[in-house]
Amino acid sequence: MTLQTLTRPRVTPARETGHAPAGAPGDVTRARRAASAARHVLGRPDLLLAVVVLLLVAAWAVAPQAFTGQDPLVGVPADRLQPPSAAHWFGTDHLGRDVYARVVHGSSLTLRTTALAVAVGLVLGSLLGLLAGFLRGWVDDVIGRLVDVLLAIPSILLSLAIITALGFGPVKVAVAVGIGSVATFARVMRAEVLRVSTSVYVEAARASGLRWPAVLGRHVLPNSSGPVLALVALDLGTAVLAVSALSFLGYGTPPPAPEWGALVSGGRDYLATAWWLTTLPGLVIVAVVLAANRVSRALEKTGEDQ
Repeated sequence: MTLQTLTRPRVTPARETGHAPAGAPGDVTRARRAASAARHVLGRPDLLLAVVVLLLVAAWAVAPQAFTGQDPLVGVPADRLQPPSAAHWFGTDHLGRDVYARVVHGSSLTLRTTALAVAVGLVLGSLLGLLAGFLRGWVDDVIGRLVDVLLAIPSILLSLAIITALGFGPVKVAVAVGIGSVATFARVMRAEVLRVSTSVYVEAARASGLRWPAVLGRHVLPNSSGPVLALVALDLGTAVLAVSALSFLGYGTPPPAPEWGALVSGGRDYLATAWWLTTLPGLVIVAVVLAANRVSRALEKTGEDQ
């Protein structure tokens, strides 16, 4: 043994220390993916605008006081039916309430109901599609017939029927809208599970004696969730539209709660004299729906490229 060997410092491998080196391939890959996603968003003005719209509305829902100091429920009678101006960006309603403040504060009500509706559709639909695609046989037949029945009924009519049976209120509106989207999530999840379940690694996991719940949780579900997550963004826009429609019809939170659909409904009697009462809240709804659809298309295309 030479003197050089005795004095050479020992290099501890990363697996012994529990820490990966600074330039680990996994870190580089994640950094490259993040940079690629940022370049993709910044290189497409329409996608960037859609992301900005969704982030702005989410910020409205989280911290409405940071965007307006007006009270959404208390108005000034002397300022009733004022057109849009620097003092009132969206004008005022028939009670002198600031419409912009009502839209901003109403975003939390609408988005909470929308998020609950999407969660109901995602959980129930994904569970049905997962069982149908993995178990197949009579389970697939029964779930398939249920999905066919749900698809045969227009979602808005199905939501109206459910909410008529359950009663009024934001939670019941969310459940009704969520059940109306169960069939779409179930079909997409079933198709992805059928594709993934025939893969070599799934067959190998089954052959190794791994129980089917573990196969579902470790292999099938993670590799089938991509298109379903893209569908979440698309269903977000659809759910906003459905929740606003039911609120417009009076099934949501009762007045004076500033839900977006209720704001549009409340300005119907003033279309000839105060167009901003319905037009500006309606444009906010349209912007959110279009932005969610644009982000959904981008996610779907990203999943296809991968």
